[in-house]
Amino acid sequence: MSTQNIAGKVLLVVLPKEPQLRHELETINETISNEGDHDVVLDFSGVEILTSSSISNLTVLHNLLCKRGRKFILCNVALPIRGLFSVAGLSGFFSFADDKFAALARLQGTD
Repeated sequence: MSTQNIAGKVLLVVLPKEPQLRHELETINETISNEGDHDVVLDFSGVEILTSSSISNLTVLHNLLCKRGRKFILCNVALPIRGLFSVAGLSGFFSFADDKFAALARLQGTD
Protein backbone atom coordinates (compact mmCIF):
# COMPACT_ATOMS: atom_id res chain seq x y z
CA MET A 1 0.00 0.00 0.00
CA SER A 2 1.18 3.48 -0.80
CA THR A 3 -0.23 6.36 1.22
CA GLN A 4 0.26 10.05 0.55
CA ASN A 5 -0.89 12.82 2.83
CA ILE A 6 -1.74 15.69 0.51
CA ALA A 7 -1.76 19.18 2.05
CA GLY A 8 -2.39 17.60 5.45
CA LYS A 9 -6.07 17.10 4.64
CA VAL A 10 -6.33 14.31 2.07
CA LEU A 11 -5.11 10.73 2.35
CA LEU A 12 -4.51 9.21 -1.08
CA VAL A 13 -4.12 5.45 -0.70
CA VAL A 14 -3.13 3.07 -3.50
CA LEU A 15 -4.65 -0.21 -2.38
CA PRO A 16 -2.95 -3.62 -2.64
CA LYS A 17 -4.51 -6.83 -3.96
CA GLU A 18 -6.36 -9.30 -1.77
CA PRO A 19 -5.62 -10.77 0.74
CA GLN A 20 -3.63 -7.73 1.91
CA LEU A 21 -6.47 -5.39 0.94
CA ARG A 22 -8.63 -6.35 3.93
CA HIS A 23 -5.79 -5.71 6.37
CA GLU A 24 -4.92 -2.36 4.77
CA LEU A 25 -8.54 -1.23 4.96
CA GLU A 26 -8.60 -2.18 8.65
CA THR A 27 -5.47 -0.06 9.15
CA ILE A 28 -7.05 2.90 7.35
CA ASN A 29 -10.19 2.55 9.49
CA GLU A 30 -8.06 2.59 12.63
CA THR A 31 -6.16 5.66 11.41
CA ILE A 32 -9.37 7.53 10.63
CA SER A 33 -10.85 6.52 13.99
CA ASN A 34 -7.83 8.05 15.73
CA GLU A 35 -7.09 10.96 13.38
CA GLY A 36 -10.31 11.57 11.49
CA ASP A 37 -9.55 15.00 10.06
CA HIS A 38 -8.84 13.79 6.51
CA ASP A 39 -10.73 13.28 3.29
CA VAL A 40 -9.82 9.91 1.74
CA VAL A 41 -9.22 8.85 -1.86
CA LEU A 42 -8.75 5.12 -2.41
CA ASP A 43 -7.04 4.12 -5.66
CA PHE A 44 -8.22 0.68 -6.79
CA SER A 45 -5.84 0.42 -9.76
CA GLY A 46 -4.16 -2.71 -8.30
CA VAL A 47 -7.33 -4.36 -7.01
CA GLU A 48 -8.59 -7.32 -9.04
CA ILE A 49 -11.12 -8.87 -6.65
CA LEU A 50 -13.08 -7.60 -3.67
CA THR A 51 -14.19 -9.82 -0.79
CA SER A 52 -17.19 -9.28 1.45
CA SER A 53 -14.81 -8.44 4.30
CA SER A 54 -13.26 -5.64 2.25
CA ILE A 55 -16.68 -4.32 1.28
CA SER A 56 -17.59 -4.30 4.96
CA ASN A 57 -14.41 -2.37 5.78
CA LEU A 58 -15.18 0.14 3.02
CA THR A 59 -18.65 0.65 4.49
CA VAL A 60 -17.17 1.21 7.96
CA LEU A 61 -14.71 3.73 6.52
CA HIS A 62 -17.49 5.55 4.67
CA ASN A 63 -19.52 5.81 7.88
CA LEU A 64 -16.53 7.03 9.93
CA LEU A 65 -15.81 9.76 7.41
CA CYS A 66 -19.46 10.80 7.07
CA LYS A 67 -19.79 11.22 10.84
CA ARG A 68 -16.83 13.60 10.72
CA GLY A 69 -18.12 15.51 7.71
CA ARG A 70 -15.26 14.29 5.53
CA LYS A 71 -15.34 13.12 1.91
CA PHE A 72 -14.52 9.67 0.55
CA ILE A 73 -13.89 8.85 -3.12
CA LEU A 74 -12.98 5.57 -4.85
CA CYS A 75 -11.00 5.87 -8.09
CA ASN A 76 -9.58 3.61 -10.79
CA VAL A 77 -12.24 1.02 -9.99
CA ALA A 78 -12.30 -1.71 -12.67
CA LEU A 79 -15.63 -2.42 -14.37
CA PRO A 80 -16.07 -5.88 -12.78
CA ILE A 81 -15.62 -4.39 -9.31
CA ARG A 82 -17.97 -1.50 -10.15
CA GLY A 83 -20.47 -4.15 -11.18
CA LEU A 84 -20.05 -5.82 -7.81
CA PHE A 85 -20.88 -2.53 -6.06
CA SER A 86 -23.93 -2.22 -8.29
CA VAL A 87 -25.15 -5.77 -7.62
CA ALA A 88 -24.66 -5.22 -3.88
CA GLY A 89 -26.74 -2.03 -4.10
CA LEU A 90 -23.77 0.13 -3.07
CA SER A 91 -23.02 2.07 -6.26
CA GLY A 92 -25.01 5.05 -4.93
CA PHE A 93 -23.49 4.70 -1.46
CA PHE A 94 -19.91 5.43 -2.59
CA SER A 95 -18.54 8.26 -4.73
CA PHE A 96 -16.47 7.23 -7.74
CA ALA A 97 -13.95 9.07 -9.93
CA ASP A 98 -12.17 7.87 -13.05
CA ASP A 99 -8.68 8.47 -11.63
CA LYS A 100 -6.86 10.10 -8.71
CA PHE A 101 -6.61 13.44 -10.49
CA ALA A 102 -10.37 13.60 -10.99
CA ALA A 103 -10.91 12.54 -7.37
CA LEU A 104 -8.58 15.23 -6.04
CA ALA A 105 -10.22 17.84 -8.29
CA ARG A 106 -13.62 16.85 -6.92
CA LEU A 107 -12.37 17.27 -3.35
CA GLN A 108 -11.09 20.73 -4.24
CA GLY A 109 -14.35 21.59 -5.99
CA THR A 110 -12.68 22.12 -9.36
CA ASP A 111 -14.17 19.24 -11.33
